[in-house]
Amino acid sequence: NRDATFVASNRGAAIAVFLYLGAKHMVTGYDHLAFLVGVIFFLYRLKDIVQYVSLFTLGHSVTLLAGVLGGVHANPYLVDAIIGLSVVYKAFDNIDGFKRFLGFQPNTKLAVLVFGLFHGFGLATKLQELSLAHNGLVTNILSFNVGVEIGQVLALTAVLIALSIWRRQTSFERHAFATNTALMAVGFILMGYQLAGYLVLA
Repeated sequence: NRDATFVASNRGAAIAVFLYLGAKHMVTGYDHLAFLVGVIFFLYRLKDIVQYVSLFTLGHSVTLLAGVLGGVHANPYLVDAIIGLSVVYKAFDNIDGFKRFLGFQPNTKLAVLVFGLFHGFGLATKLQELSLAHNGLVTNILSFNVGVEIGQVLALTAVLIALSIWRRQTSFERHAFATNTALMAVGFILMGYQLAGYLVLA
């Protein structure tokens, strides 16, 4: 596509373009957004939202930079399958699945941080597939990462507005379980698709 062609042909620092590409990738990245929707679904206080989103941001920033600048590689199909698993995990957690069926509750903040690391690897594998020029590489990757954060804020703002409106309706409590069950199904589909790709193509 046009974005991939530009990135591959770029030979210097292009801050504005990489900001745009990072924001676009997050806003159109349904797997990242599905996980974040799960993370903030039952968070009502701004302080809690900022805490969890910051942990996710820390995680994916570390592995995005390590993957592209540090040359750390991982199989993209397996990474994306784990990203699908992160959606399943959070939706299962939201319906109290761990307490109800397994009798324990994982550390939710630690889980968000760890899954953030895999989401960052997912971003890194997409960039690793391109021939990134060394000239201006650090500036461009940092710009891309900042763009991802901008896209994340824009997407989360829209989701929070929609959630806050829905929470005022009596249907929220009634449909919250079904919504998270559907989110879990989306995560399983993402996992299956990526694992099938790994088995067939990797």
